[in-house]
Amino acid sequence: MTKADIVNAIANETGVEKIKVQSVVESFMDCVKSSLAKGENVYLRGFGSFTVKKRAKKTARNISKNTTIVIPAHKVPAFKPAKTFISKVK
Repeated sequence: MTKADIVNAIANETGVEKIKVQSVVESFMDCVKSSLAKGENVYLRGFGSFTVKKRAKKTARNISKNTTIVIPAHKVPAFKPAKTFISKVK
C-alpha cells in the first residue's frame, strides 16, 4: 500500500477531500520525522512506537577492496508495533 492508497482509503471512508487528507497525512509524517530528528520518540497507543536507536561504532570489511573500515556510531529510526497491531497481523 502506498501513500496515495492510504489517502484514497481515508478519503473514501471519511468523505473528506483527497487534498485535505493528503495534507493531514503529510503533516503527520513531518511531525514524526521532526520528532525523531530531535531525538524524541513517538508513541501511538494501539499502533506502535517510532523510536531512535543508537548504533555503536564498529569495524566492517569492504570485500571488493579487501580492506577494513570503521563505521562510526550513529542513530537510526525504528518502529516497534503494539501488541494489538501484531495480533491483528497474525
